[in-house]
Amino acid sequence: MKTIAKGALLILAAIAMSFLLGCSRHDNSERYILITVNSKLPYWQTARAGLEKAAALYGVKSDVRGPDTYDPQAEVQEFRAALGLKPAGILVSVADAGLMKPAIDEAVNAGIPVITIDSDAPDSKRLYFIGTNNVQAGQIGGQRVVDKLHGKGNVVFYTMPQTNLDQRLKGYKDVFADHPGIKIAEVFNIKGDSGNAFDRTMHYLTDKSAEKIDAFICLEASAGKDVAEALKRQNATDRLVIAMDVDEATLDLIKSGTIDATIAQKPYTMAYYGLKCLDDIHHYPIDLKKDYSWDSFAPVPAFVDTGVSLVDKINVDVYLRARNEAQAK
Repeated sequence: MKTIAKGALLILAAIAMSFLLGCSRHDNSERYILITVNSKLPYWQTARAGLEKAAALYGVKSDVRGPDTYDPQAEVQEFRAALGLKPAGILVSVADAGLMKPAIDEAVNAGIPVITIDSDAPDSKRLYFIGTNNVQAGQIGGQRVVDKLHGKGNVVFYTMPQTNLDQRLKGYKDVFADHPGIKIAEVFNIKGDSGNAFDRTMHYLTDKSAEKIDAFICLEASAGKDVAEALKRQNATDRLVIAMDVDEATLDLIKSGTIDATIAQKPYTMAYYGLKCLDDIHHYPIDLKKDYSWDSFAPVPAFVDTGVSLVDKINVDVYLRARNEAQAK
C-alpha cells in the first residue's frame, strides 16, 4: 500500500509541476499590440475580439492602437509609440508599406518581432504575413460580377492605395480579362472616407452625362453601406453591389437585397492566431534579422492564408449566427 501511495503522490507532484511550468511560460507583464488605421471600423472591432480572446487564454496583455481615420502617417506614429512600451510582439495592418517599412525594421532590429496581418509590407523585415489571399478574393468577386451581369456591363471600383486592395483589384481584372464585355469605367480612390463612395455613386446615378454603371464594387469594408444608401435613395434596384467583409450593416443589406454579395475575410482569426504566433516567437526566440524567405528549413512560414468566401442571401444567416456567437463569448 505504501508503494501505491508513494506512486500516487509522485504522479500528483508531476501533474502539479507540469501545471506550474505551463503557467510560468506567461506572465501578465507580456504585452502584444495590434496597430491599424480606421480602428473604429467594425472590421477592426472583430479583430480586437480575436486578439483579446487569445490574450485571455494565455494570461497576457493586449492592446489595439491606431488612428480612428485613414491616416497612414498617424499609423506610423502609433507604431513608433508602441515601440517605447517594449511589447513582446507587434501585429500591424500596413496602410502604406513605404511609410511603415523603416518603423518595422527599427522594431525588428530592436529585438521586437513584427508580423503583418490584413495588409502587408513585404519589403520590410517583418517575419511573415497572416491574412487573406487577396488576389483570390478579387477573383471570387470577379466571377460573381461576370455571372450576375452575364458577361456584359460597366463597373466602378471603390478602393484606396493599399497593397491588399491593389491585389484584390488584380484578381478582378484577371477574371474580367476573359470577358471583354465587362468594362471598367473608373477605379475611384475614396481616400479613407466612405462618404466619398456615396457621393461618387450619386454622381453616376444622377448626372445625365455620366455613363450608366451596372455594378459598383467595393474593395474595402466601409464603402458598401454608403453605396447601398445612394442606390436606395435613387430607387436604383437594377444595379449590382459587391461589398467587402461582413460587418453587421453589410450583412443586413444582403438580407434586404440591396447588396448582392460580399467577400468575407477573417479578421478575428488573423488577430487571434497572430498573437499566438508572436507569443511562440517570444518564448522560443529565433533570429529576427534573418531572411527566411529563401530557407526551406525556416522556423516560420512566409504566408498564412486565413481564408476567404462569398456571402450572399443563401448563406448570410450562417454568418450572422457566427457573429452573434463570437460576440457572446
